[in-house]
Amino acid sequence: MTRDQARECARDILQIIPLVMRTVAAQLRSAGELPAPAHFGLLSILCERPRMLTELASLQGVSMPTMSNSISAMEERGWVRRAAPTEQDRRVAMIEVTTTGRAALERVARSAETHLAEMLAPVDVTSRRRLHNGLGVLRKIFASEPAASAGRQRNRRGRRPYVA
Repeated sequence: MTRDQARECARDILQIIPLVMRTVAAQLRSAGELPAPAHFGLLSILCERPRMLTELASLQGVSMPTMSNSISAMEERGWVRRAAPTEQDRRVAMIEVTTTGRAALERVARSAETHLAEMLAPVDVTSRRRLHNGLGVLRKIFASEPAASAGRQRNRRGRRPYVA
């Protein structure tokens, strides 16, 4: 793939993903499934493993107060809890998903999947297969942790950027 083709592909991805997410979020809100779509992503991240508030803020690209507000709202719903600080660092509380949070995530995921499946149902078999294959390519590219993929990037001079 040439650089121009890669840029065109990148533009397409950046245009399409927000459209998909906006459609899913609107459907979830109208069904009363998820008051704040950002919570869906947070629950997904926290289902992988408990995380510190600073790590969540960094992963989501938001400020600490914004993340703290989101976590507080999710605590009120019973979706997450602040685990007791560890022996190693008594100042740091880990945020972990609760059983109620896992159930909410599963319900929302099923609802979103059903909605997307209904939208994709009219697509012809050949196009659906091509889409599925293309999504497989994206999954391979983006499945690694953000810090790991940053190490593969290079700057304009072909050098790897410094990652602390």
